[in-house]
Amino acid sequence: MTITFIGHGYVGLVSACVFASLGNTVYVIGRNEEKIKKLQQGNPIIFEPGLAELLKKNIEAKRIFFTTSYTHATPTSQIVFIAVGTPAKTDGEADLTAVNKTAQHIARHLGKQYTVISCKSTVPIGTNRKIYELVKKNAPSYAKFDVASCPEFLREGSALEDSFNPDRIVIGSSSKKALSFLLDLHKPIEGKRVMVNLESAEIIKYASNSILATKISFANLISFLCEKTGADVVEVLDGVGLDNRIGRMFLSPGIGYGGSCFPKDLRSLIQTGESLDIDMSLLREVEEINKQAKERMLSKIIKNCPGKIVTIWGLAFKPNTDDVREAPSLFIITELLQRGFEVKVYDPEAMDNIKKIFGDKLMYYKNPYEAVKNTHLLAILTEWNEFKQIDLQKVKKTMKKSIVVDGRNLYDPKNMVQCDFTYIPTGRTPYQDI
Repeated sequence: MTITFIGHGYVGLVSACVFASLGNTVYVIGRNEEKIKKLQQGNPIIFEPGLAELLKKNIEAKRIFFTTSYTHATPTSQIVFIAVGTPAKTDGEADLTAVNKTAQHIARHLGKQYTVISCKSTVPIGTNRKIYELVKKNAPSYAKFDVASCPEFLREGSALEDSFNPDRIVIGSSSKKALSFLLDLHKPIEGKRVMVNLESAEIIKYASNSILATKISFANLISFLCEKTGADVVEVLDGVGLDNRIGRMFLSPGIGYGGSCFPKDLRSLIQTGESLDIDMSLLREVEEINKQAKERMLSKIIKNCPGKIVTIWGLAFKPNTDDVREAPSLFIITELLQRGFEVKVYDPEAMDNIKKIFGDKLMYYKNPYEAVKNTHLLAILTEWNEFKQIDLQKVKKTMKKSIVVDGRNLYDPKNMVQCDFTYIPTGRTPYQDI
């Protein structure tokens, strides 16, 4: 097939590379000429394990093309995917400006062949029907098209694995022809097919992210209880997660969820529900607990730091990505700076993105050992494997005070005490011989 993706963020670029690698001809349309040139040269712009290699392979095979023009790509494509951003407005409502503009551009460039316009962007309930009306209003009279919803379920850091081996492929449409086209495109990819109407497809995406965010906040709530009672949150959640009805995935206490999906999608679903006079207090409490998790981490840092120099390991909202959107590190760094702390930072991939936000307000280091030299306290915010395998004795020798506040429970408390660290984990009491 010949297909087009409008948008080259995580969803658009990863999906485009995956479908190109399966033998399709894929066009990717963007607005920024500088970024398009980088993509044409094989630079994926974003960090995602394996993406740069797959992109270069597809470029060399002449299966993927990047452009700022709709003129050739859209009329020659059987399927056109909308994969643009839907950021949250101040009230939590999804901003559909880019989606609506994209729909109008697609409409004006439709050819005479039948086209499926499929939305991969996360959009509120009813958006795809509005897309249909927008396209119908702006398309030439000869255009033949249908609209479908095909939400993505990629996890940053494992996006390629999730694309090639998904749990399910959700396709929403009232058109049997559109369903047929999308089923054909996904034939090489395994995973249960879930064929529903447009509204169901839209809400499946929001419901999925909301329940995952809920599991994280639940885990953090239990960690608050464990810290107060002397229980160990890792042991508690291991015991809970062994119940097959619950499972262990996403029952991970820490410093709160972040990223481009969970915070935004939760707020959007809350806003949608309240606009329909539905009490969304459950999800509002999920948000509140997430806020408390970040505040508790900040409080631990301030309470246990004997001086004014803090080192932070981990800036991305999760490992294996350079994404700092809504990352807990942003809140913690901002608060520390406002309280007069000197903040030294290290992250394997997210340094440039943090520098765009904080500039010269922070001290940046090329490796974790340099970052902890002469620091009063080390705070761990992202669970990179690099930190799990660190030489703790070497770290201790370079620190001014050997205090570690671990927001991700990377280390064994007993071992940290034996190494003569003052160790403050999450949801666990510091180790003491009984």
